Amino acid sequence: MKRFIFALSAYAMFAQPPQANRPPMTFFVTSVGMGDGANLGGLAGADAHCQKLAAAAGAGDRTWRAYLSTQATDGKPAVNARDRIGSGPWHNYRGTLIARDLAHLHGDTLELARLGNLITKNNALTEKGEIVNGVGDKPNKHDILTGTQPDGRAFTDTADHTCKNWTSNGEGSAQVGHHDRNGGGISWNSTHGSRGCSQENLVATGGAGLFYCFAVTGQ
Repeated sequence: MKRFIFALSAYAMFAQPPQANRPPMTFFVTSVGMGDGANLGGLAGADAHCQKLAAAAGAGDRTWRAYLSTQATDGKPAVNARDRIGSGPWHNYRGTLIARDLAHLHGDTLELARLGNLITKNNALTEKGEIVNGVGDKPNKHDILTGTQPDGRAFTDTADHTCKNWTSNGEGSAQVGHHDRNGGGISWNSTHGSRGCSQENLVATGGAGLFYCFAVTGQ
């Protein structure tokens, strides 16, 4: 029996590598939103929120960006979420590989689309290593703000998909993805529009004003 217990202990030791040997965290879902609906203070405010949460988790030595697109307005060009986060690879809190590169993250080819990235409920962890509530949990928080199309690029029509480029907590709508790939769509970054931009409306459609944060990697 002692030998059996020792063997199990040895297996566990080698099966779970020490935290120090795991790849550093370069991806997470925000554990909390900013509390003002989809008014994030624009991209700069969202990036600062990612940086603040990462720093509190001991990962502030990396440059963090919110995975958010903005639309062309007032003579300013659109910004694509995929162009803000480096070139990969990205790992979650546990060191699990989420995606090798931008093509893998977005399924740019048929083969990569079939392979898929590993943004799922069990892998899309917060900066604290916690699982985010999804369909079947109370409250459901699987609506993740992105404002983007499935390929990671901004919308080009005249409808509002970004709550006025992340400055509105009232009128407008924000495109969201489902981190758990469940509940009316399977896209992690582009499933449906929100009912509105207020905190109440984000909650009512299954969200909490959370968004993805990526460390700028591979550059």
